[in-house]
Amino acid sequence: MRAAQRPRALPLRPGRDGPGRAGPDGNMLGMIKNSLLSTVETWPYRVLSKGEKLSYEERECEGGQFAVVEVTGKPFDEASKEAALKLLKYVGGSNDKGAGMGMTAPVSITAFPAEDGSLQQKVKVYLRIPNQFQASPPCPSDESIKIEERQGMTIYSTQFGGYAKEVDYVNYAAKLKTALGSEAAYRKDFYFCNGYDPPMKPYGRRNEVWFVKE
Repeated sequence: MRAAQRPRALPLRPGRDGPGRAGPDGNMLGMIKNSLLSTVETWPYRVLSKGEKLSYEERECEGGQFAVVEVTGKPFDEASKEAALKLLKYVGGSNDKGAGMGMTAPVSITAFPAEDGSLQQKVKVYLRIPNQFQASPPCPSDESIKIEERQGMTIYSTQFGGYAKEVDYVNYAAKLKTALGSEAAYRKDFYFCNGYDPPMKPYGRRNEVWFVKE
């Protein structure tokens, strides 16, 4: 009489089973742990000059590999929050390696202004891949996340605090435009809205508006 066969254990699939599994609980836990416990890498840049009329800087930002999500058809605040959450899950372990990759800052939101200065219902949100994974970024489990290589750029940047919303970014973009005047050449069809801090940080928050120099 043959002995009953023991069920065979299946191998874990990175990014699907175990700590990095693609289920909502695993994703959220990995994201929170990664956000709270990781050392945050700031997007590398160097300051070229500083403005006098408004507190702004001209910076040279490095290029590199970025995780990108595009959301359309939703108001700016809702769309940017949705995209940022996907990116934080990705670096928190929702990828083919199940890797908690660490954190980078800022979360950089490409905003597209309408003629009246308000923002269109379209955002493209970027998060720079941590240095350890720049050469070979893990593949996102979420198919809406793309990996893009971006060139370095020179920007004009102004900083402000608080929990930033669309109205704040629009307001500081207008201030930066006034401070730069008509002599500075920069892209008018889009600008970057940047947040450096996790939602659970109530004080000392850092937000920036960037215009890309032409």
